[in-house]
Amino acid sequence: MIRIEIDGNAVEVAEGSTVLEAARKLGIDIPTLCHHAGLTPYGACRLCVVEVEQRGRKRIESSCTRPVEPDMVVRTDTDDLREYRRTTAELLVAQCPDSKPIRELAERLGVQNVRFEGRGMECILCGLCTRACQQKIGTPAISFIHRGVDRKVATPFEIQSDVCIGCGACARVCPTGCIAIEDMGNKRVLRVFNTELELQACSECGAYFAPQRMIDRLKTETEVTEGLLTRCPACRRQAIGAVLRQAMR
Repeated sequence: MIRIEIDGNAVEVAEGSTVLEAARKLGIDIPTLCHHAGLTPYGACRLCVVEVEQRGRKRIESSCTRPVEPDMVVRTDTDDLREYRRTTAELLVAQCPDSKPIRELAERLGVQNVRFEGRGMECILCGLCTRACQQKIGTPAISFIHRGVDRKVATPFEIQSDVCIGCGACARVCPTGCIAIEDMGNKRVLRVFNTELELQACSECGAYFAPQRMIDRLKTETEVTEGLLTRCPACRRQAIGAVLRQAMR
């Protein structure tokens, strides 16, 4: 265990933990956008910055990527940090002026006016979607492409993905809600990634419910019976309920 001090409070955390994890153990709220506990730290949004003091030297660092070290002193709420976060949030609002989550976060951090020219984007390039796709789903369907002001998240060559399974993990972790998934008839459409997938019809009720690619993946990587995988969630719950009721008799 490693002992550090955060805002005057001592805390012990396991070696390899980050400053953000240590702060949350103390119940200290540090704003984040690009962080997810189940994914590797990225440090893109720069909202989680803290002041780290070691051997008399102070530095501002992102708490989600900074590993703890013995006798580290951390401050999370100084005048400089509040101003840093406000400016960062202001830049994010200028980049994505129509994003409600970004505006709400900026207001919480004290942003009242945006001094920077807007770009009219929706994505803040946090990388959560790409990390979820690659690290949790194991399918590199999307990634960052281009550089500088042209940098964005897309499929290879910005065409229909031939490996996307349509699981929706990218949309679930997106902090701005810019990744929309639409089920239209027997198709699942991810417009932002120029991808369309065929949906499987439930073997019981006939309703379309999941991409065929996702079901095929689950067949090979889980022990769920095929009889359940080919049923929609509602019919699946009914089938499991019937089995449980039978077992309780």
